[in-house]
Amino acid sequence: MKEIRWGIIGCGDVTEVKSGPAFSKVNNSKLVAVMRRDGTKAADYAKRHQVPKWFDDATKLINDPEVNAIYIATPPLQHEAYTIEALKAGKPVYVEKPMTLDAEAAQRMTDAANKLNVKLCVAHYRRAQPMFLKVKELLAANIIGDIRLVSLKMLQSPNPSLIAKTASNWRINPAISGGGLFHDLAPHQLDLMTYYFGAVKNAIGIATRQQENTAVDDLVVGNILFENGVVFSGNWCFSVAQQEEADLCIMYGSKGHIDFPMFGNKIKVTTSQSFEEYTFEPLQHVQQPMIEKVVDYFLDKGPNPCSGEDALITMKLMDNFTV
Repeated sequence: MKEIRWGIIGCGDVTEVKSGPAFSKVNNSKLVAVMRRDGTKAADYAKRHQVPKWFDDATKLINDPEVNAIYIATPPLQHEAYTIEALKAGKPVYVEKPMTLDAEAAQRMTDAANKLNVKLCVAHYRRAQPMFLKVKELLAANIIGDIRLVSLKMLQSPNPSLIAKTASNWRINPAISGGGLFHDLAPHQLDLMTYYFGAVKNAIGIATRQQENTAVDDLVVGNILFENGVVFSGNWCFSVAQQEEADLCIMYGSKGHIDFPMFGNKIKVTTSQSFEEYTFEPLQHVQQPMIEKVVDYFLDKGPNPCSGEDALITMKLMDNFTV
């Protein structure tokens, strides 16, 4: 392939700005088709984004000869079936996070990609963003010494602004999402931890439902011991008062600490000798840096930026914390 010609399955709200336009802004990449089960909405998306083709049937999009790569942006319930169908058609797949409903399904997707020898990437796109790459650079430079402990707090009030608004709140329907808001937000955070610190030695957690009007866990606590000795402790709660909302990750080392939000643009580095801040411009399309890497991988110009095996680790962590 000389150019990646994308078809999107599930052109909903997440694709309007975060990802969709980026597919035609990246070199050697073009968005040529979109699909929604509601054909009227698919046609509207195609018209507004100048996409040549639209479908209301995923199989037709997957088998369109003009499409040579698939981006799956449906709710997680459909990720496995559409991924495997696309892989069987010989078309590489870029699938949204969470990779799927649970680790067993993620394993089947990964096994299918390997068996069929077709490329699979997962949209843990913070791996490619300048701010989070800067964190990785600071860790590699040993700025705060040996890492001891990572503490993460994601505390949100009901219906938080961080969550994309949709016609139906499928994110709190476990049959569709795999769980609650934890399953929507935590994949990014947990993936970054394994990206930064490597292999997991042990992971345990607690999950509970504290609100009466929800069918999903709204409080999750998880701890990870990495093979390198780093310990991670995460707290996710989606029922705090609005004034108690928090989004903060602190990495404590032997010489100081680094702190940053998962939904923000500033890193702070504090040691006994200095204090420094790094501020980053908000990205117009948050997935564009990742899509650039995915396109390079699909064109055999670079490594896989986030493989099925990588994302499977995150799925196993989420299962350990919530099952």
